[in-house]
Amino acid sequence: MAEAIRRRRAICILAAAAGLPLIGFASAARATTQPVVWTGQALGASTTMILNSEDQNQATQLIQQVVAEVSRLEDVFSLYRSHSALSELNRSSVLVAPPTDLVSLLQTSRTLFEASGGLFDPTIQPLFALYARHFSALAADPSGPTEHALQTTLEQVGFDGVLFNRDRIAFTRPDMALTLNGIAQGYITDRIVELLRNAGITSSLVNMGENRAIGSKPDGSGWRVGLTPSDTSTSPQRVLTIIDRAIATSSAAGFHFDERGRFGHILHPRYGALPERFARVTVVASDAATADGLSTAFSLMTEDEINGHVRLRPDIAVDLVAQGGGSRRFGEIL
Repeated sequence: MAEAIRRRRAICILAAAAGLPLIGFASAARATTQPVVWTGQALGASTTMILNSEDQNQATQLIQQVVAEVSRLEDVFSLYRSHSALSELNRSSVLVAPPTDLVSLLQTSRTLFEASGGLFDPTIQPLFALYARHFSALAADPSGPTEHALQTTLEQVGFDGVLFNRDRIAFTRPDMALTLNGIAQGYITDRIVELLRNAGITSSLVNMGENRAIGSKPDGSGWRVGLTPSDTSTSPQRVLTIIDRAIATSSAAGFHFDERGRFGHILHPRYGALPERFARVTVVASDAATADGLSTAFSLMTEDEINGHVRLRPDIAVDLVAQGGGSRRFGEIL
């Protein structure tokens, strides 16, 4: 394979305080004590939490709660933990008494699957595995998997083949598998926002792989999120200001299976890897899971199709950059 899998998001954060105060109490914007800092991983993405509070014991306890919640949710959604609920489902094709969070995220995924005409489809995992196997082989054909292999794998894809309720999840076709990497980081972000709000937090910017603002900054202004063209870029192309909104970005540069960069990680559930239309697709929505899932689906649409969806959804907005460099905005971008 051409490169190691890395975080596919293309977002940096600009905040009006020292460092990156991703999580902070409104009353402690100018805290005189040292902030409590935690860095780690969430579904393969680097995550940082900096919590300013005059009560450092309270700050430490809250961060411990967040870390525990992230770990708990990774035990549900992660493909990289063999004991996770998702890994067990993919091995067995059925899961009895599934975790509530898994059922909830599948329901959100079903909503987005239907709204996107099937373009947001978590059952593309067999396609991902096909391209990964092909380009990991010695002397791999640079033109990609054979047509037979591709068509055989496409028969395993289709979210309509996933049945679920609170008691059971089951695949209805052989060799199906799910990946929730296109939405789970958004879901985890939303759960952490809920945890913080329940703890009395009224002003923060949370980054758990995706970004969601709780209220405004302590001075009443919005949180600023910089959009960069790639994971390695340090200068934002554009800065959005949000209050009580979420932002998610899908970037074609996030990962390619091949050295030439022809086969990217954003796969079409009916055709496999296609030429990439956009360098970056950013979605602003009321919650991070919706923004996360739609940024993936919109990456597979034309600009006219994206505009049509945004016209039907006044709660979302899109900022994108085409592969040729041109940028477009749909909906009300703050």
